[in-house]
Amino acid sequence: MSDGGKRGLFGRLFGGGKPEAPARPPEAVAETEAVEVIERDAPPEAIEAEAAPEPAESVAEPVVEEAPAIAPVAPEPEPAAEPGAAPVKASWWHKLKSGLSRTSTALGGGIGAIFTKRRLDEATLEDLEDILIQADLGLATAARITATLRRDRFDKEISDTEVRAVLAAEVEKVLAPVARPLVLPPSDLPRVVLVVGVNGSGKTTTIGKLAMKLGREGRKVTLAAGDTFRAAAVEQLKIWGARTGARVIAGEPGADAAGLAYDALVAARAAGSDVLIVDTAGRLQNRAELMAELEKVVRVLKKQDPTAPHDVILTLDATTGQNAINQVEIFGKVAGVTGLVMTKLDGTARGGILVAIADTFGLPVHYIGVGEGVDDLEPFDAGDFARAIAGLDRHG
Repeated sequence: MSDGGKRGLFGRLFGGGKPEAPARPPEAVAETEAVEVIERDAPPEAIEAEAAPEPAESVAEPVVEEAPAIAPVAPEPEPAAEPGAAPVKASWWHKLKSGLSRTSTALGGGIGAIFTKRRLDEATLEDLEDILIQADLGLATAARITATLRRDRFDKEISDTEVRAVLAAEVEKVLAPVARPLVLPPSDLPRVVLVVGVNGSGKTTTIGKLAMKLGREGRKVTLAAGDTFRAAAVEQLKIWGARTGARVIAGEPGADAAGLAYDALVAARAAGSDVLIVDTAGRLQNRAELMAELEKVVRVLKKQDPTAPHDVILTLDATTGQNAINQVEIFGKVAGVTGLVMTKLDGTARGGILVAIADTFGLPVHYIGVGEGVDDLEPFDAGDFARAIAGLDRHG
Protein backbone atom coordinates (compact mmCIF):
# COMPACT_ATOMS: atom_id res chain seq x y z
CA MET A 1 0.00 0.00 0.00
CA SER A 2 1.30 3.52 -0.78
CA ASP A 3 2.62 5.83 1.92
CA GLY A 4 -0.22 8.21 1.13
CA GLY A 5 -2.75 5.48 1.84
CA LYS A 6 -1.12 4.66 5.16
CA ARG A 7 -1.08 8.33 6.24
CA GLY A 8 -4.80 8.50 5.47
CA LEU A 9 -5.47 5.47 7.66
CA PHE A 10 -3.49 6.79 10.63
CA GLY A 11 -5.17 10.16 10.22
CA ARG A 12 -8.51 8.41 10.61
CA LEU A 13 -7.35 6.38 13.62
CA PHE A 14 -5.69 9.20 15.56
CA GLY A 15 -7.97 12.16 15.16
CA GLY A 16 -7.79 13.18 11.54
CA GLY A 17 -11.40 12.28 10.77
CA LYS A 18 -14.39 14.55 10.77
CA PRO A 19 -16.61 14.62 13.87
CA GLU A 20 -19.65 12.38 13.82
CA ALA A 21 -22.90 13.94 12.70
CA PRO A 22 -25.51 14.16 15.45
CA ALA A 23 -27.95 11.25 15.51
CA ARG A 24 -31.38 11.90 14.15
CA PRO A 25 -34.13 12.18 16.77
CA PRO A 26 -36.42 9.17 17.17
CA GLU A 27 -39.76 9.37 15.45
CA ALA A 28 -42.78 9.54 17.71
CA VAL A 29 -44.90 6.46 17.93
CA ALA A 30 -48.25 6.80 16.22
CA GLU A 31 -50.80 7.94 18.80
CA THR A 32 -53.45 5.53 19.94
CA GLU A 33 -56.44 5.88 22.22
CA ALA A 34 -56.33 8.38 25.06
CA VAL A 35 -55.41 7.19 28.53
CA GLU A 36 -57.14 8.00 31.78
CA VAL A 37 -55.19 10.30 34.07
CA ILE A 38 -55.42 9.47 37.75
CA GLU A 39 -53.95 11.72 40.41
CA ARG A 40 -52.20 9.64 43.04
CA ASP A 41 -51.55 10.62 46.64
CA ALA A 42 -48.29 12.40 47.08
CA PRO A 43 -45.57 10.13 48.50
CA PRO A 44 -44.10 10.94 51.90
CA GLU A 45 -41.11 13.24 51.90
CA ALA A 46 -38.15 10.90 51.70
CA ILE A 47 -35.46 12.57 49.68
CA GLU A 48 -32.94 14.53 51.63
CA ALA A 49 -31.40 17.60 50.08
CA GLU A 50 -28.57 16.66 47.78
CA ALA A 51 -25.93 18.68 46.06
CA ALA A 52 -26.87 19.02 42.43
CA PRO A 53 -25.36 20.81 39.46
CA GLU A 54 -28.18 23.34 39.47
CA PRO A 55 -30.44 24.73 42.25
CA ALA A 56 -33.21 22.27 43.07
CA GLU A 57 -36.65 23.21 41.87
CA SER A 58 -39.94 22.31 43.47
CA VAL A 59 -41.28 19.11 41.96
CA ALA A 60 -44.89 19.05 40.86
CA GLU A 61 -46.88 16.11 42.13
CA PRO A 62 -46.54 13.31 39.58
CA VAL A 63 -49.53 11.68 37.98
CA VAL A 64 -50.12 8.07 37.20
CA GLU A 65 -51.27 7.28 33.69
CA GLU A 66 -53.36 4.11 33.80
CA ALA A 67 -53.90 2.41 30.48
CA PRO A 68 -57.45 1.26 29.79
CA ALA A 69 -58.05 -2.44 30.19
CA ILE A 70 -56.83 -4.18 27.07
CA ALA A 71 -56.43 -7.70 25.85
CA PRO A 72 -52.91 -9.12 25.55
CA VAL A 73 -51.12 -7.22 22.83
CA ALA A 74 -50.60 -8.98 19.53
CA PRO A 75 -48.05 -7.97 16.89
CA GLU A 76 -49.13 -5.04 14.74
CA PRO A 77 -51.01 -6.09 11.61
CA GLU A 78 -49.23 -5.71 8.31
CA PRO A 79 -50.68 -3.28 5.74
CA ALA A 80 -53.17 -4.90 3.41
CA ALA A 81 -51.59 -6.26 0.28
CA GLU A 82 -52.66 -5.06 -3.14
CA PRO A 83 -55.32 -7.19 -4.84
CA GLY A 84 -53.76 -10.25 -6.41
CA ALA A 85 -50.47 -9.85 -4.54
CA ALA A 86 -49.32 -12.24 -1.83
CA PRO A 87 -48.61 -10.49 1.49
CA VAL A 88 -44.89 -10.24 2.14
CA LYS A 89 -43.35 -9.78 5.57
CA ALA A 90 -39.59 -9.46 5.83
CA SER A 91 -38.03 -11.98 8.18
CA TRP A 92 -35.80 -10.89 11.04
CA TRP A 93 -32.76 -12.26 9.17
CA HIS A 94 -33.53 -10.19 6.06
CA LYS A 95 -34.05 -7.06 8.18
CA LEU A 96 -30.72 -7.67 9.91
CA LYS A 97 -28.88 -8.35 6.66
CA SER A 98 -30.39 -5.25 5.07
CA GLY A 99 -29.51 -3.18 8.13
CA LEU A 100 -25.87 -4.24 7.94
CA SER A 101 -25.68 -3.83 4.17
CA ARG A 102 -23.57 -0.69 4.34
CA THR A 103 -20.85 -2.44 6.33
CA SER A 104 -21.08 -5.76 4.49
CA THR A 105 -20.98 -4.06 1.08
CA ALA A 106 -17.90 -2.04 2.03
CA LEU A 107 -16.17 -5.13 3.40
CA GLY A 108 -17.18 -7.34 0.49
CA GLY A 109 -16.11 -4.81 -2.12
CA GLY A 110 -12.75 -4.21 -0.48
CA ILE A 111 -12.06 -7.90 0.05
CA GLY A 112 -13.13 -8.79 -3.49
CA ALA A 113 -10.76 -6.16 -4.90
CA ILE A 114 -7.64 -7.55 -3.23
CA PHE A 115 -8.35 -11.29 -3.15
CA THR A 116 -8.45 -12.49 -6.75
CA LYS A 117 -7.24 -16.08 -6.47
CA ARG A 118 -3.67 -14.95 -5.93
CA ARG A 119 -1.29 -16.21 -3.29
CA LEU A 120 -1.68 -14.58 0.10
CA ASP A 121 1.26 -12.30 0.89
CA GLU A 122 2.10 -9.62 3.46
CA ALA A 123 1.02 -6.73 1.21
CA THR A 124 -2.42 -8.28 0.80
CA LEU A 125 -2.76 -8.85 4.54
CA GLU A 126 -1.85 -5.21 5.21
CA ASP A 127 -4.50 -4.07 2.74
CA LEU A 128 -7.07 -6.35 4.40
CA GLU A 129 -6.24 -5.00 7.85
CA ASP A 130 -6.84 -1.45 6.58
CA ILE A 131 -10.26 -2.47 5.18
CA LEU A 132 -11.29 -4.09 8.47
CA ILE A 133 -10.26 -1.05 10.52
CA GLN A 134 -12.12 1.31 8.19
CA ALA A 135 -15.25 -0.83 8.78
CA ASP A 136 -15.01 0.02 12.53
CA LEU A 137 -14.20 -3.57 13.56
CA GLY A 138 -11.34 -2.33 15.74
CA LEU A 139 -7.58 -2.84 15.75
CA ALA A 140 -7.62 -5.99 17.88
CA THR A 141 -10.23 -7.81 15.79
CA ALA A 142 -8.55 -6.79 12.53
CA ALA A 143 -5.22 -8.08 13.82
CA ARG A 144 -6.75 -11.42 14.87
CA ILE A 145 -8.36 -11.96 11.46
CA THR A 146 -5.15 -11.25 9.57
CA ALA A 147 -3.17 -13.42 12.02
CA THR A 148 -5.53 -16.34 11.39
CA LEU A 149 -5.13 -15.99 7.63
CA ARG A 150 -1.37 -15.65 7.95
CA ARG A 151 -1.18 -18.83 10.02
CA ASP A 152 -3.49 -20.97 7.90
CA ARG A 153 -3.28 -19.67 4.34
CA PHE A 154 -0.06 -17.70 3.87
CA ASP A 155 1.50 -18.16 0.42
CA LYS A 156 -1.56 -20.14 -0.68
CA GLU A 157 -4.33 -19.17 -3.05
CA ILE A 158 -7.48 -17.94 -1.32
CA SER A 159 -10.76 -16.53 -2.62
CA ASP A 160 -12.74 -13.59 -1.28
CA THR A 161 -15.51 -16.00 -0.18
CA GLU A 162 -13.02 -17.94 1.94
CA VAL A 163 -11.76 -14.69 3.48
CA ARG A 164 -15.32 -13.62 4.36
CA ALA A 165 -15.89 -17.01 6.01
CA VAL A 166 -12.82 -16.44 8.20
CA LEU A 167 -14.08 -12.92 8.95
CA ALA A 168 -17.48 -14.24 10.07
CA ALA A 169 -15.91 -16.94 12.26
CA GLU A 170 -13.56 -14.51 14.02
CA VAL A 171 -16.30 -11.89 14.55
CA GLU A 172 -18.58 -14.55 16.04
CA LYS A 173 -15.82 -15.52 18.50
CA VAL A 174 -15.73 -11.93 19.73
CA LEU A 175 -19.51 -11.51 19.95
CA ALA A 176 -20.60 -14.88 21.32
CA PRO A 177 -19.55 -14.16 24.95
CA VAL A 178 -21.56 -10.90 25.04
CA ALA A 179 -24.75 -12.17 23.38
CA ARG A 180 -26.75 -12.39 26.60
CA PRO A 181 -30.48 -11.69 26.91
CA LEU A 182 -31.86 -9.37 29.55
CA VAL A 183 -32.83 -11.62 32.45
CA LEU A 184 -35.28 -10.26 35.02
CA PRO A 185 -35.53 -12.83 37.82
CA PRO A 186 -38.59 -12.85 40.10
CA SER A 187 -38.20 -10.55 43.10
CA ASP A 188 -40.20 -9.15 46.00
CA LEU A 189 -39.08 -5.69 44.92
CA PRO A 190 -39.71 -4.11 41.54
CA ARG A 191 -36.81 -4.77 39.21
CA VAL A 192 -35.49 -1.28 38.34
CA VAL A 193 -34.18 -0.85 34.80
CA LEU A 194 -32.57 2.52 34.06
CA VAL A 195 -32.22 3.39 30.36
CA VAL A 196 -29.56 5.95 29.41
CA GLY A 197 -27.98 7.31 26.24
CA VAL A 198 -27.25 10.38 24.16
CA ASN A 199 -29.88 12.48 22.43
CA GLY A 200 -31.73 10.63 19.68
CA SER A 201 -30.32 7.18 20.43
CA GLY A 202 -33.78 5.60 20.68
CA LYS A 203 -34.22 5.31 24.45
CA THR A 204 -37.96 5.98 24.67
CA THR A 205 -38.82 3.76 21.70
CA THR A 206 -36.64 0.97 23.12
CA ILE A 207 -38.44 1.29 26.47
CA GLY A 208 -41.81 0.97 24.75
CA LYS A 209 -40.76 -2.14 22.83
CA LEU A 210 -39.26 -3.67 25.98
CA ALA A 211 -42.48 -2.96 27.89
CA MET A 212 -44.37 -4.72 25.12
CA LYS A 213 -42.15 -7.81 25.38
CA LEU A 214 -42.42 -7.92 29.18
CA GLY A 215 -46.19 -7.47 29.03
CA ARG A 216 -46.50 -10.43 26.67
CA GLU A 217 -44.54 -12.46 29.23
CA GLY A 218 -47.14 -11.60 31.86
CA ARG A 219 -45.00 -9.05 33.72
CA LYS A 220 -46.61 -6.03 35.36
CA VAL A 221 -44.68 -2.97 34.18
CA THR A 222 -44.46 0.64 35.37
CA LEU A 223 -42.77 3.28 33.21
CA ALA A 224 -41.17 6.46 34.59
CA ALA A 225 -41.12 9.44 32.21
CA GLY A 226 -37.77 10.74 33.42
CA ASP A 227 -36.99 12.76 30.29
CA THR A 228 -38.62 15.79 31.89
CA PHE A 229 -36.95 18.31 29.56
CA ARG A 230 -38.68 17.08 26.41
CA ALA A 231 -42.47 17.15 26.45
CA ALA A 232 -42.64 14.96 23.35
CA ALA A 233 -40.77 12.18 25.17
CA VAL A 234 -43.32 12.21 28.01
CA GLU A 235 -46.22 12.03 25.56
CA GLN A 236 -44.48 9.30 23.59
CA LEU A 237 -44.07 7.22 26.74
CA LYS A 238 -47.75 7.72 27.65
CA ILE A 239 -48.72 6.39 24.22
CA TRP A 240 -46.54 3.33 24.76
CA GLY A 241 -48.18 2.91 28.17
CA ALA A 242 -51.61 2.83 26.51
CA ARG A 243 -50.44 0.32 23.91
CA THR A 244 -48.75 -2.03 26.37
CA GLY A 245 -50.99 -1.71 29.43
CA ALA A 246 -48.12 -0.28 31.51
CA ARG A 247 -48.67 2.37 34.19
CA VAL A 248 -46.84 5.64 33.45
CA ILE A 249 -45.51 7.98 36.15
CA ALA A 250 -45.05 11.50 34.77
CA GLY A 251 -44.42 14.96 36.17
CA GLU A 252 -44.60 18.52 34.93
CA PRO A 253 -42.20 19.62 32.17
CA GLY A 254 -38.84 20.51 33.67
CA ALA A 255 -39.50 18.60 36.92
CA ASP A 256 -36.57 17.20 38.88
CA ALA A 257 -35.70 13.87 37.21
CA ALA A 258 -34.25 12.32 40.38
CA GLY A 259 -37.36 13.15 42.41
CA LEU A 260 -39.60 11.70 39.72
CA ALA A 261 -37.56 8.47 39.64
CA TYR A 262 -37.95 8.18 43.41
CA ASP A 263 -41.72 8.73 43.20
CA ALA A 264 -41.98 6.20 40.39
CA LEU A 265 -40.30 3.52 42.52
CA VAL A 266 -42.71 4.28 45.38
CA ALA A 267 -45.66 3.92 43.00
CA ALA A 268 -44.31 0.76 41.35
CA ARG A 269 -43.83 -0.91 44.71
CA ALA A 270 -47.32 0.11 45.90
CA ALA A 271 -48.88 -1.24 42.69
CA GLY A 272 -47.04 -4.55 42.92
CA SER A 273 -45.21 -4.01 39.63
CA ASP A 274 -42.65 -6.58 38.59
CA VAL A 275 -40.53 -4.10 36.65
CA LEU A 276 -39.95 -0.34 36.74
CA ILE A 277 -38.32 1.07 33.59
CA VAL A 278 -36.95 4.59 34.02
CA ASP A 279 -36.51 6.81 30.96
CA THR A 280 -33.88 9.56 31.15
CA ALA A 281 -33.15 12.72 29.21
CA GLY A 282 -30.72 12.38 26.34
CA ARG A 283 -27.39 13.86 27.24
CA LEU A 284 -24.04 14.19 25.52
CA GLN A 285 -21.31 12.36 27.36
CA ASN A 286 -19.12 15.50 27.40
CA ARG A 287 -21.68 17.64 29.32
CA ALA A 288 -20.47 17.39 32.92
CA GLU A 289 -23.55 19.00 34.49
CA LEU A 290 -25.93 16.61 32.72
CA MET A 291 -23.86 13.59 33.65
CA ALA A 292 -23.90 14.82 37.28
CA GLU A 293 -27.70 14.89 37.10
CA LEU A 294 -27.67 11.25 35.97
CA GLU A 295 -25.47 10.36 38.93
CA LYS A 296 -28.10 11.99 41.17
CA VAL A 297 -30.87 9.81 39.70
CA VAL A 298 -28.84 6.72 40.59
CA ARG A 299 -28.14 7.98 44.13
CA VAL A 300 -31.77 8.79 44.83
CA LEU A 301 -32.99 5.38 43.63
CA LYS A 302 -30.53 3.77 46.04
CA LYS A 303 -32.15 5.61 48.97
CA GLN A 304 -35.16 3.30 48.61
CA ASP A 305 -33.38 0.20 47.36
CA PRO A 306 -29.60 0.03 47.84
CA THR A 307 -29.41 -2.53 45.02
CA ALA A 308 -31.19 -0.28 42.49
CA PRO A 309 -30.93 0.28 39.64
CA HIS A 310 -30.58 -3.43 38.98
CA ASP A 311 -29.96 -2.96 35.26
CA VAL A 312 -28.53 0.09 33.50
CA ILE A 313 -29.05 -0.21 29.75
CA LEU A 314 -27.19 2.07 27.36
CA THR A 315 -28.85 2.56 23.96
CA LEU A 316 -26.34 3.04 21.13
CA ASP A 317 -27.26 4.50 17.76
CA ALA A 318 -25.67 2.22 15.17
CA THR A 319 -25.04 5.16 12.85
CA THR A 320 -22.58 6.92 15.19
CA GLY A 321 -19.54 4.75 14.52
CA GLN A 322 -16.43 5.33 16.65
CA ASN A 323 -18.12 7.86 18.94
CA ALA A 324 -20.07 4.96 20.46
CA ILE A 325 -16.90 3.71 22.18
CA ASN A 326 -16.57 6.99 24.06
CA GLN A 327 -20.24 6.83 25.05
CA VAL A 328 -19.84 3.35 26.56
CA GLU A 329 -16.80 4.48 28.54
CA ILE A 330 -18.30 7.67 29.99
CA PHE A 331 -21.79 6.34 30.73
CA GLY A 332 -20.19 3.28 32.27
CA LYS A 333 -18.25 5.41 34.74
CA VAL A 334 -21.21 7.65 35.65
CA ALA A 335 -24.16 5.25 35.72
CA GLY A 336 -22.57 1.79 35.92
CA VAL A 337 -23.82 0.47 32.57
CA THR A 338 -24.63 -3.25 32.76
CA GLY A 339 -25.78 -3.95 29.21
CA LEU A 340 -26.28 -2.54 25.72
CA VAL A 341 -29.02 -2.20 23.13
CA MET A 342 -27.95 -1.20 19.62
CA THR A 343 -30.66 0.71 17.77
CA LYS A 344 -31.24 2.01 14.24
CA LEU A 345 -29.58 -0.85 12.40
CA ASP A 346 -30.99 0.34 9.12
CA GLY A 347 -29.31 0.71 5.73
CA THR A 348 -27.14 3.60 6.94
CA ALA A 349 -25.79 1.78 9.97
CA ARG A 350 -22.13 1.30 10.81
CA GLY A 351 -22.62 -1.98 12.63
CA GLY A 352 -18.96 -2.94 12.74
CA ILE A 353 -18.52 -0.75 15.80
CA LEU A 354 -20.42 -3.28 17.90
CA VAL A 355 -17.55 -5.73 17.36
CA ALA A 356 -15.01 -3.20 18.63
CA ILE A 357 -17.20 -2.38 21.65
CA ALA A 358 -17.63 -6.06 22.53
CA ASP A 359 -13.89 -6.63 22.25
CA THR A 360 -13.05 -3.55 24.36
CA PHE A 361 -15.66 -3.65 27.15
CA GLY A 362 -17.18 -7.15 27.19
CA LEU A 363 -20.60 -5.77 28.19
CA PRO A 364 -23.66 -7.91 27.44
CA VAL A 365 -25.53 -6.97 24.26
CA HIS A 366 -29.18 -7.65 25.09
CA TYR A 367 -31.03 -6.52 21.97
CA ILE A 368 -30.61 -4.97 18.56
CA GLY A 369 -33.24 -2.91 16.75
CA VAL A 370 -33.75 -2.82 12.99
CA GLY A 371 -36.86 -0.67 12.63
CA GLU A 372 -39.68 1.26 14.26
CA GLY A 373 -42.16 -1.61 14.61
CA VAL A 374 -42.89 -3.18 17.99
CA ASP A 375 -41.43 -6.47 16.79
CA ASP A 376 -38.23 -4.91 15.43
CA LEU A 377 -36.33 -5.35 18.71
CA GLU A 378 -34.86 -8.83 19.03
CA PRO A 379 -32.37 -10.63 21.30
CA PHE A 380 -28.84 -10.34 19.97
CA ASP A 381 -27.57 -13.40 18.07
CA ALA A 382 -23.79 -13.42 17.55
CA GLY A 383 -23.77 -15.92 14.69
CA ASP A 384 -26.44 -14.14 12.66
CA PHE A 385 -24.78 -10.77 13.18
CA ALA A 386 -21.35 -12.10 12.17
CA ARG A 387 -22.58 -13.72 8.97
CA ALA A 388 -24.68 -10.68 8.03
CA ILE A 389 -21.77 -8.32 8.46
CA ALA A 390 -19.58 -10.61 6.32
CA GLY A 391 -22.24 -10.73 3.60
CA LEU A 392 -22.82 -14.47 3.97
CA ASP A 393 -26.05 -16.42 4.04
CA ARG A 394 -27.53 -17.64 7.29
CA HIS A 395 -26.61 -21.12 8.53
CA GLY A 396 -29.37 -23.66 7.84
